[in-house]
Amino acid sequence: ARERENTLLSFGRAAEHAAVAFVEFDVQVTKDGCPVIFHDDFILTQKTEVLYEMRVTDLLLEEFLSYGVQKEPHKVSKPLLRRMEDGRVLTWSTEEDDYLCTLQEVFEHVSPHLGFNIELKFDDNIIYPSVNLNRALQAVLQVVFQYAGNRPLFFSTFQPDAARITRELQSVYPGEQPNTMIREGTHSTMLSMCAKSMTCMGLCQKSEEF
Repeated sequence: ARERENTLLSFGRAAEHAAVAFVEFDVQVTKDGCPVIFHDDFILTQKTEVLYEMRVTDLLLEEFLSYGVQKEPHKVSKPLLRRMEDGRVLTWSTEEDDYLCTLQEVFEHVSPHLGFNIELKFDDNIIYPSVNLNRALQAVLQVVFQYAGNRPLFFSTFQPDAARITRELQSVYPGEQPNTMIREGTHSTMLSMCAKSMTCMGLCQKSEEF
C-alpha cells in the first residue's frame, strides 16, 4: 500500500478526492479510556527476535502510541508488525508511513467535509458485560459530541449489544449493524430485534456462501 490505513495521512489523501464522501475506520478504547484508531484486535511488535502480541484495549494510550513511526522524531518507537491472513507475521511497511492516532486527532486534522463511518470495534470472540461496553461507548461519544461539529457521520458495529447501547446513549447520529455473529446472526432474529427496538433505524446484514 502507498500509505498505511487508519492514519491521518490516509484520511487526508481520501479527503482530496471529490468523489469520496465518507471514510470508514475502526475505533477501540485504550485501558485508560482514550478512543484510538486501529483495525486489528491485537498489536504486534518484536524485540531481540521475540514476538510480542498485546490486545489494543489492554494498552494505555502512551503505550499504544509508542508503536511504529513517531510524531516526535526523537522518540524511540517499537517496531510495528502485522499478522497476514496466511498466518505469517511481517513488518508493517508502506511507501509512506504515519503515526498511530486518536479519534480526537482525526476530528481535528481531517477536513470537516469528509464524512466518517465510525466502526465501534469489539472482539467477536469475547462476550462483553454491558458495563464494559457502556464505558467504552461513552468514551467514544464524548469525543464525538465535543469534536464532530457539523461533520456527517454514522456508527457501525458487528457487536449487537454495542449497537443497542449506542442507540440508548444518544439519538443524534444513526447507526447500522452489519452482523455475522451466530448469537444474533439469523435474519429472522435480527428483524425481530429491530422490530422490538423503537430506536433501531435499520439493519445491514452480511451474507456469505457456505
